[in-house]
Amino acid sequence: MNLSRRTFIASAVLAPVACGVPLGYEHGTPISQPNPLPTVRTPEVGQEWNYVKKDVFNGKTLGIITERVASVGSSINIERSEDGNMLPNEIQSPWGFVSTDPQWPRLLSFNPALPLWPLELSGSWSKQFNTKYSIGGYSDNKLGWQEYMSAHGWERITVPAGTFLTLRYQSLINYESDDDNKVNCIRKETVWFAPQIGRWVAREASGSYQIQGQIGAVINEGSYQWQLTSYK
Repeated sequence: MNLSRRTFIASAVLAPVACGVPLGYEHGTPISQPNPLPTVRTPEVGQEWNYVKKDVFNGKTLGIITERVASVGSSINIERSEDGNMLPNEIQSPWGFVSTDPQWPRLLSFNPALPLWPLELSGSWSKQFNTKYSIGGYSDNKLGWQEYMSAHGWERITVPAGTFLTLRYQSLINYESDDDNKVNCIRKETVWFAPQIGRWVAREASGSYQIQGQIGAVINEGSYQWQLTSYK
C-alpha cells in the first residue's frame, strides 16, 4: 500500500474544517443548553425508528428505513430494513458505540468501536478518534480511519415525527480507501441527536475523494438527508 493512502489529515487541520455550519439543508432553532442535561434513553428490545431518506441534489425520496432494537446484551443489535427489504444489522458495543456500521455502501466493522454521539452532551464538546476498520467479508484487511466529532449547540428541530430537543454535532472523517486509486477520502456529517429517543432525528451526509495522480480534481459522492418519520 503506497504512502499517500496512509497519510491522514493532521488533527490541527481536521478540527477547524469540521467546525462551522450544517451542510445547509436542515435547520433547527438554537436554544440554551438544558440544565440539567437530558439523559440518553437506554435501549430496550422493540424500540424502533423510521426514517425517510432523500437525495439532496434532486429532492427525491430514496426509501423508508426502519431500524429496530432486536436484542440487548453485551452488544446491542439493531435490525434494519428499507421498504420492507432486510438490510445488514447495526451492532453497538456498548450502547452508543458502533462496532458494525451498515450506513455505508458496504458494511464496515470498527476496532475499537466509534461513538455515535458526543461523549458529553455539551454544546462545546469535541474530540478526535482514531481507529481501524474492515469491510464485511474482509476482516484481515485493516484500514485507517480518523474522525473529528464536534458539538455545535442545542437546537429544537421539527421533522415529520414531531419537534425534538436535539444536540447538533458534526463529524469530519478522513479514511483510507481499499481502492488504491482513491486518496484524500473525506466524509462530512451533520447530525441532530435527540437523547429522549436514543437516536438522531435528522442527519445529512456527503463525501468526496481524489484519484491518485490527478492533483486538484475532487470527485463528489452522493449527498443524502434522513428525517425521522415515527418512533416507539
